This record gives sequence, C-alpha cells and structure tokens, in this order.
Amino acid sequence: MQNQANAVAHLKTHQTYPATKAQLVAECDNLSDFTPEDKKEFMDKLPEGSYATTQDAMKALGMSVQPAGGQQPPPTM
Repeated sequence: MQNQANAVAHLKTHQTYPATKAQLVAECDNLSDFTPEDKKEFMDKLPEGSYATTQDAMKALGMSVQPAGGQQPPPTM
C-alpha cells in the first residue's frame, strides 16, 4: 500500500469499531485521497471478519502496530 500512513490515520479517526470487512471496505471506497490501486489492495488484503479495534484491522492488513506513545514493544525471550 503506497499510502500506508494515511490508511492508518483513516483507520484510527474515520472508522467506528467494531467493524466488519464490508464496513471497512465501504469507508475506504468513499475516500478520495487513496488511489484505486490502494483501495483494491486494502480490499484484497483484509480478510473477512469483524474487527474490534484499529489495531485488529491493522494486524489483519499486515501493518505494524506500535503501542501507545510510538514505543517499540520489548523484545521477547
């Protein structure tokens, strides 16, 4: 996805949760600041299901999810 930062911003601020794939795709389709290619990639990558939070949707799309404050999670041992 070419405009991943903007996609994350939209998932965080323009979408209400919980949301289904159909609801997320419909919201994405209504956005004029994404290319048709980015919209198609979003639709193709997002698995069917319901997403409780922005983080759930981002994980499903393969986007990195950082904890609040932008800090990296501690390494696992």
